[in-house]
Amino acid sequence: MPQVIVVSRHECHACEQAEADVSRICGELGVPWTTQDVDADPELRAEYGDRVPVILIDGVEHGYWKVEEARFRAALTR
Repeated sequence: MPQVIVVSRHECHACEQAEADVSRICGELGVPWTTQDVDADPELRAEYGDRVPVILIDGVEHGYWKVEEARFRAALTR
């Protein structure tokens, strides 16, 4: 089962939208997911800075700024 993490920050509209999309898609596919606050971890902040939200699948960057639904679904169902 893939591990999905959305790296985001509080009060970020794009992050809220990405989390809603990931929640819906992962919910439909039965894939667990979580979030990590980019501002709570200096390493995440150095890596991603203002390039959030970032979607990670199994620790590998899948995409950022928005969820590309067809591509995201395909990656989760391989």
